[in-house]
Amino acid sequence: MILLEVNNRIIEETLTLKFEGAAVPHVCLTCFVDFDGVLYHISNPNGDKTKVMVSISLKFYKELQEHGADEVSELLWVTVCSSPGYNVSLLYDLENLPADKDAIVHQAGMLKRNCFASVFEKYFKFQEEGKEGEKRAVIHYRDDETMYVEAKKDRVTVVFSTVFKDDDDVVIGKVFMQEFKEGRRASHTAPQVLFSHREPPLELKDTDAAIGDNIGYITFVLFPRHTNAAARDNTINLIHTFRDYLHYHIKCSKAYIHTRMRAKTSDFLKVLNRARPDAEKKEMKTITGKTFTTR
Repeated sequence: MILLEVNNRIIEETLTLKFEGAAVPHVCLTCFVDFDGVLYHISNPNGDKTKVMVSISLKFYKELQEHGADEVSELLWVTVCSSPGYNVSLLYDLENLPADKDAIVHQAGMLKRNCFASVFEKYFKFQEEGKEGEKRAVIHYRDDETMYVEAKKDRVTVVFSTVFKDDDDVVIGKVFMQEFKEGRRASHTAPQVLFSHREPPLELKDTDAAIGDNIGYITFVLFPRHTNAAARDNTINLIHTFRDYLHYHIKCSKAYIHTRMRAKTSDFLKVLNRARPDAEKKEMKTITGKTFTTR
């Protein structure tokens, strides 16, 4: 299976080009989108070619703010400013760049990830400190899909609700989730993964969690070995992209199945064509000498 990139390559490549050509600055204007409806904008603020601003817009940023998303500036080592229509903007001065440019570029590419990280880091610390009973985090990362994070003394539970657009997506999704369950047999350090279809898990019994034939809930049970200071960065990298990872592989599986079906159909047609009798007319004679034609 393919792991999706955590960083945004467009941001990194654009900033690398701008930093390398800082001596001769050019106009920069780029807009693009990422998973979960996230919008990016790279521009020169107020037309100043010596400045480059990277902005991000997340529909669910207000919910992230409740869990410390504004503190992302401490992770990025650059000026954080406001830009109309965007939640976070990073400002770079091409005439005063730091020596470690690569680290700055990499952190800019991790902007979305770092915004998400604020939620996980908060609840990982709750678990580390043995706090229990803290209010559950509810992040509506898509219009019809939600992420729930809850901390207990010995674990952190992360639940993703997702919508399957087609009936066959549900079938393929179940196969994937079964593989995740079996993963614990191969690796005892893997987190426990649970999947429920139609109805939410018991943790969400008294909430407004959606119910329906096309609704699925994926639950990750993260233990201290996944949330400790040494492992939490990797855990956040993997888990915050899980929803996109799942649906990406569902689409890839459907494309592969369709390709194999078309190939098999082509093989069957070749067999049928070889089985057809010769279409040309042949002249035959009877014992009495009369002639007739056959196909």
